[in-house]
Amino acid sequence: MEKKMYVELPPFTGRNVPIKEIARAMGKDPHYVRLAIQQGAVKFGVAMKVGDASEFSYYCPDRKVWEETGYFRDVTKEKAHA
Repeated sequence: MEKKMYVELPPFTGRNVPIKEIARAMGKDPHYVRLAIQQGAVKFGVAMKVGDASEFSYYCPDRKVWEETGYFRDVTKEKAHA
């Protein structure tokens, strides 16, 4: 008989995890995380320039951050207790 294993996944919402929060979880500087995303060294976020902007805009969905780093924060529980 084949054994099956079930894994309970965190309740992902697709929220954009802030760079500062990711950096704190990784024990890195936020600038390091931004550069790693820009250069494609990590796969949990995208960096885009909009129009002629000199700054990047970042999107780091909670599921991708968790898949790459193991870090997840359930903000739905925090909102329920607030």
